[in-house]
Amino acid sequence: MLERLFRLRENKTTVRTEVVAGLTTFMTMAYILAVNPFFLSCAGMPKGGVLVATALAAFVGTMLMAAFANYPFVLAAGMGLNAYFAFTVCGDMGYSWPFALLAVFVEGLVFLALSVTPVREAIFNAIPLSLKKAVAAGIGLFITLIALKSAGILIPDQATYIKLVPFRSVPFHTAGIVAILALVGIVVTTVLHALRLKAAILLGILATWFLGVVAELVGLYVPDPAASFFSTIPHFERGYWHALGSTFHEFGQTFGAVFEPSAWTHTAKDGAVTAGWNLALSLNFFVVMFAFFFVDLFDTLGTLIGVSLKGGFLDKQGRLPRISGALYADSVATAVGAVFGTSTTTTFVESSAGVAAGGKTGLTAATAAVMFVLSIFLAPIFLAIPGFATTPALVVVGFLMMGSIMGIDFNDVGEGLPSFLCIVAMPFFYSISDGIMFGVISYTFVNLCTGRAKRISPVMYVLTALFIAKYALM
Repeated sequence: MLERLFRLRENKTTVRTEVVAGLTTFMTMAYILAVNPFFLSCAGMPKGGVLVATALAAFVGTMLMAAFANYPFVLAAGMGLNAYFAFTVCGDMGYSWPFALLAVFVEGLVFLALSVTPVREAIFNAIPLSLKKAVAAGIGLFITLIALKSAGILIPDQATYIKLVPFRSVPFHTAGIVAILALVGIVVTTVLHALRLKAAILLGILATWFLGVVAELVGLYVPDPAASFFSTIPHFERGYWHALGSTFHEFGQTFGAVFEPSAWTHTAKDGAVTAGWNLALSLNFFVVMFAFFFVDLFDTLGTLIGVSLKGGFLDKQGRLPRISGALYADSVATAVGAVFGTSTTTTFVESSAGVAAGGKTGLTAATAAVMFVLSIFLAPIFLAIPGFATTPALVVVGFLMMGSIMGIDFNDVGEGLPSFLCIVAMPFFYSISDGIMFGVISYTFVNLCTGRAKRISPVMYVLTALFIAKYALM
């Protein structure tokens, strides 16, 4: 049955390879089950409800990806979008979280409408192949930066913005040992990959986690939750069933809250409160919705480009077959996720970890989707996987994705310079979408001003105008 559903032999893969790839992807993005509840709880949402909503939205979206596109792409609540939800929409702008969920829900419906038209596919196909390769390389740098920062190997610095952690100046039993374990894990994962083990990335995660557990047991690592250094050993506080029941009770508070007009509120700086349908029909609602829409669109396209290029899924023209199914899954997951009670659900760049582990079909995605459902019932175990244990995996994946830079002709300024700007903008601006926008704008202007206008498609002109307008209105 699996052969018939996912065409494994046609894609030159096996059930074992796909399952390992799915587990690998899940392990590299399981952190979202801890991070997303934290972010959205800052907007007043219950953590347990958000965890269940995040897992269920990931399951629905990823299963749709497997069914309609047969790609190893996994979806979950998008990083960046959840921060915008909590700190900008619900924080600075003063909207309630059910109202923010409404904006996410409508955005998903708009995406769905565009997914049944050629618009989103036309945008994907209009981006030149050199920029698509640049997107893959830029994402490689981006996720490497995220990984090194999450493990504390890179830290903020006033003079140089970021720098290598000064090991002798930080608490050894927390920040120091965590950075050391992550660096050891990078070496271990690199060696496993060099030995051409297909499960190298997953084994690297497990090995680094195991080292963390040993370090905690012997006293080298001392958890300090107040400083965000948590135990690597799973704990069931107040009993397993009590914790599970509390989690589902909180899910009842988030599920369907998007459809409660009385909960749609806005609190102005002067304390005035607006609520209900008048708020939903206001211009401000469309501003919030469009912001979600815009960032989601280009983060999704950027991720699809980068992961597809790494997996060899693009055709000779740089197009992604069955992209409509992938975009359909993404848009439905966003709308469904809002109903469950989570911020925008999108295709995750960590899908590249599963692709690097050999994943080629929807069976990889389906495996990860099942793990998200199981994670609801085994949350204390899955949430015990520390961030530093996933750092080696993301660094190695970043290295693999950088390989696409070899396909860019840097001797051709019209192709090379926009690609360079696209690559460096992603880590420097901490945004996949900004990298794409810089690449598109520079590609259009450089080629237009050097007499290479034939390279530029009509869609690229439209995108350039929209991106310039977006920055002008920021």
